[in-house]
Amino acid sequence: MTSILNTVSSIHSSRVTSVDRVGVLSHRNPDSVEFTRRRSGFSTSFFESPGRRFVVRAAETDTDKVKSQAPDKAPAGGSSINQLLGIKGASQETNKWKIRLQLTKPVTWPPLVWGVVCGAAASGNFHWTPEDVAKSILCMMMSGPCLTGYTQTINDWYDRDIDAINEPYRPIPSGAISEQEVITQVWVLLLGGLGIAGILDVWAGHTTPTVFYLALGGSLLSYIYSAPPLKLKQNGWVGNFALGASYISLPWWAGQALFGTLTPDVVVLTLLYSIAGLGIAIVNDFKSVEGDRALGLQSLPVAFGTETAKWICVGAIDVTQLSVAGYLLASGKPYYALALVALIIPQIVFQFKYFLKDPVKYDVKYQASAQPFLVLGIFVTALASQH
Repeated sequence: MTSILNTVSSIHSSRVTSVDRVGVLSHRNPDSVEFTRRRSGFSTSFFESPGRRFVVRAAETDTDKVKSQAPDKAPAGGSSINQLLGIKGASQETNKWKIRLQLTKPVTWPPLVWGVVCGAAASGNFHWTPEDVAKSILCMMMSGPCLTGYTQTINDWYDRDIDAINEPYRPIPSGAISEQEVITQVWVLLLGGLGIAGILDVWAGHTTPTVFYLALGGSLLSYIYSAPPLKLKQNGWVGNFALGASYISLPWWAGQALFGTLTPDVVVLTLLYSIAGLGIAIVNDFKSVEGDRALGLQSLPVAFGTETAKWICVGAIDVTQLSVAGYLLASGKPYYALALVALIIPQIVFQFKYFLKDPVKYDVKYQASAQPFLVLGIFVTALASQH
């Protein structure tokens, strides 16, 4: 998990190229799915169930005009590794299974996997037994490949207008994968994740299906983050905080609930860390300013301008972590607080060295250099919070 959200670097990567952002969502299982080709080159999907009809429509944009200003093909020299990871600089691919994997953006899975590790550590009840290891791996599969993969796919689906402006060669706007294939992938990943959550509750002997409720809640958060009419990502503050909570708080809570009990202090700490996640999410907004502005998305770089937004970004990341360190110190855990401060210092160094100089040019270098220290800091906090 080289970045808690280098990954944010991606539920934003639709926005990272469009807006890669996170969470998970839930829908009613449809009896049928239809698609109608629209003038803009996109479609409307209809979900019908007995007695009810649910219509999801993407906002129309005159993408025909915009597309003429953008390259129709991926930049030459694209990487096949980048394609499999679902990040910028990917080569174009025709293999459907590779395209399906690309839509799930595996590069965004590590933060969720790490969140489960932190939750298990904070529970104080994880033991290195085959059973506990198997439980944790299954929980990681739920959080990463299934529900994060679902989130990234649904995000790309609703970001296809933006991608048509920023990167028209991405799988969905380019037509490399059909609309029905995308919808099928969404349902398979969602139902698979929720099914695993139910299995984990039974395995843990929960009388209340806590893990399932967390997965279901995260799925709903993911849906309203990406889909109209709420589309939380349209608001830089609300959307990025939701993204941060999805990548940090939810997997932590799932890991802790699986092996122990969630406590109020842990809920507060993880939500506080979600503010740092908000800052990390802003890092990815700088790349998609043009597309966001064209489609009316109020990301912070659009709303405040690049100069102000980059300071809001680093401020959210640094102040949050310093606040957590202060909390640990006040709780009588000075060594954990000192360790956390030691991990914050290199992040600040890399902010000045890369991000504050040019948030677009050096965003990848910054995230690769600084975010591992943030991730380790979260783990230190988890160890300090053991119950």
